[in-house]
Amino acid sequence: MTTQQKKSSQRQGFKTGESIVYPAHGVGEIVAIEEQEVAGHTLELFVIDFDKDKMRLKVPVTKAMDIGMRKLSETEFVDRALKIVEGRARVKRTMWSRRAQEYDAKINSGDLVSIAEVVRDLYRAENQPEQSYSERQLYEAALDRMTREIAAVRKVSETEAVNLVETHLGKGPKRGKANNDEETQDAAA
Repeated sequence: MTTQQKKSSQRQGFKTGESIVYPAHGVGEIVAIEEQEVAGHTLELFVIDFDKDKMRLKVPVTKAMDIGMRKLSETEFVDRALKIVEGRARVKRTMWSRRAQEYDAKINSGDLVSIAEVVRDLYRAENQPEQSYSERQLYEAALDRMTREIAAVRKVSETEAVNLVETHLGKGPKRGKANNDEETQDAAA
């Protein structure tokens, strides 16, 4: 009986009550590990709740690693991501549709550093021209994913995590019209 209880509370290093990162949806919590019969086969499933999205996801235990489900980042990794947002924006000279696809892929990769790069590249200071609707959507999606993970790792509210990220964005190089020419020359060099 105790082996059955242990069996249902921990799988592949994941356990119930633990916060995890699911690449396509961000931070969620494993609320149960259950067995379900599908097409005559018994499957073990992680039951993951995403409270903010009001969503519940069931992921086969055997597929969790293949799809990129992972534990929350370490504190040092979060610090590295925050350093990245302080850096100079690196914007390729390709069509927006191509860059948007790349940004979307980075956001859905679940990798905190890649998400931080998107936040850095799409951030607009007050003195800069406004973003297009699609730029703003991607920026907000990346910021949301990043701040949810930072909030979970540092055990702070999402609002505090947003403030932390915005503080680090403010430490970055001044971003404005005057620096755009200089920025593109740096990228070309």
